[in-house]
Amino acid sequence: VCDIFMPDGDGMEVVRKLGSVSPRTPIILITAQGSIDLTVQALSEGASDFIAKPFEIGVLANLLRRYIAARAEIAETEDRETAGSMLLNDLSRTGLVGRSPAMVAVYKLIAQAARTDATALITGESGTGKELVARAIHQFSARSNKPFIAVNCSGLTDTLLESELFGYTKGAFTGATSDRPGLFEAADEGTLFLDELASTSPAFQASLLRVLQSGEARRVGSPTPRIVNVRVIGASNVSLRAMANNGSFRPDLFYRLSVLSVNLPPLRERGDDLDLLALHIVRRLGGDGRPDLRLTREVAAALRSYPFPGNVRELENALTHAAALAAKGQITLDCLPEHIAEAARARNEDAAP
Repeated sequence: VCDIFMPDGDGMEVVRKLGSVSPRTPIILITAQGSIDLTVQALSEGASDFIAKPFEIGVLANLLRRYIAARAEIAETEDRETAGSMLLNDLSRTGLVGRSPAMVAVYKLIAQAARTDATALITGESGTGKELVARAIHQFSARSNKPFIAVNCSGLTDTLLESELFGYTKGAFTGATSDRPGLFEAADEGTLFLDELASTSPAFQASLLRVLQSGEARRVGSPTPRIVNVRVIGASNVSLRAMANNGSFRPDLFYRLSVLSVNLPPLRERGDDLDLLALHIVRRLGGDGRPDLRLTREVAAALRSYPFPGNVRELENALTHAAALAAKGQITLDCLPEHIAEAARARNEDAAP
């Protein structure tokens, strides 16, 4: 069990050296500086697990018990190789920000998912960043130099969705004046991200299941399927498991999609991540000749106390609104959207003597 940042050493170096002399020894890294790049690096170097400070001692004790029990049962050395394309420079491009234990757990799942080609399912409330997670899995995978294509299934009718994904042949329907490849073909050797799968029909779900099972996509109007090598990552803001249980989503498709699952926590459960996200957003909104943006203490307190049902997307929209009204880069309570500012004023009045 080792910290990463120490006054007299580097936990990553401990992992490398210990891994070279005792590769079967489980290594648990601990840090208060959780981030996706740090998590990916830790697991890539050979760490077995990664937990964030502060943590309950019982959590660490249970983790130790689990690894001790596993060592008694596992005879072969665990494979710790990682894909060569998992480059660790400039990882901020994922857009994922946060150091809370909940997000560290997400980073760990992303790193693990990136090592395989298995289908994955990302769940979480609207606005939590499901597409960012899908992009991160793709960017850290062996497919990173191939296409990543995102499709919002709720924005298309069944007919349009099938023709977009599978393509069509000339004369397949009115307006099909030439052959057109679908997005499965366009994403060959890459990743296809299907968002809002809960909105799809049983007919489309059956078509998608056939592709996942056979690795073949058939253009609308064509008798001949085409072999495609595509990793599919699905997403939903409602529980597909619950839908599968009540018959409103195909159970066989759900199990096929959820080989790997990542559940994103809502913003209200991420603690101090809100401050980091707000700082990240205002820094991005500033620059390009515009003055640097600053949040007053009153604004920071208002953001921390607001539940943000729209999650990170709502926070970003609120700060974009505030930045447009800020004078000389100073974001005050009056700059925030009215419903957030009014809630903060009401709390201040309730707290007054």
